[in-house]
Amino acid sequence: MTYGSETWSLNMGLVRRFRVTQRAMERAMIGISLRDQIRNEEIRRRTRVTDIAQRVAKLKWQWAGHIARRTDGR
Repeated sequence: MTYGSETWSLNMGLVRRFRVTQRAMERAMIGISLRDQIRNEEIRRRTRVTDIAQRVAKLKWQWAGHIARRTDGR
């Protein structure tokens, strides 16, 4: 889901869509539906998956460090 996200310009709408998709995937992983009305915090506690926004931010910083260390003049 985060492939290539290092170069995307993120806005709040895109982050919101990421989070919604991640929650849908997590619900599918543990086999619950929206009708069960289980809070997002409980789902996150059960799956122990990191938040997608934090993951994308970390990837962006790693990519920035990679580019900053380049010495070939590109």
